[in-house]
Amino acid sequence: MADFFDALEPKHVAMIEKQPVFFVATAAAQGRINLSPKGYDAFRVLSPTRVAYLDLGGSGNETHAHLVADQADAGRITVMFCNFEQPALILRIYGRGTPVLPQDEGWEELARHFTLLPGTRQIFDIKVESVQTSCGWGVPFMTLEGERDTLKKAHRQADPDKWAAKAAARTTSIDGLPTRATDRFISGAQ
Repeated sequence: MADFFDALEPKHVAMIEKQPVFFVATAAAQGRINLSPKGYDAFRVLSPTRVAYLDLGGSGNETHAHLVADQADAGRITVMFCNFEQPALILRIYGRGTPVLPQDEGWEELARHFTLLPGTRQIFDIKVESVQTSCGWGVPFMTLEGERDTLKKAHRQADPDKWAAKAAARTTSIDGLPTRATDRFISGAQ
């Protein structure tokens, strides 16, 4: 049975802080639904009604495109955490998200909550509208073997000018929705 909350409670935050992976889902009015796994130390609870996560350049920028799409429901986002240990639990955060790029007002305030990783392109700032927990009894037990360093390594080895040029050229989603590109290459902790 699912339970709903208006905001994150301390027990929710404690569960979130233990998870090495989370999942993000967004959708525009037309086109594909995007569901992405996220790793690294990239998620922060800023308050009971505000969370954020650090986003690295990768295969696409669908989350950004969906959050800024010109539609009545723009900004809808769901973040899901699964506890792969005991107790079994699934936690979903439903909210409205905004991409904040390094050139945007508000970047410095958000960035101070993170250790910036190589290839950081934006931070998603999410206003929590509701929180749902459910049993998670069907989720398997799993243990973390380690983080995959491949994405960070690729960004660390990138030529900053070529990286920035490639990022600047990615201005549409796979469904043709517009995105904004970061204006700089971030090499890591700053």
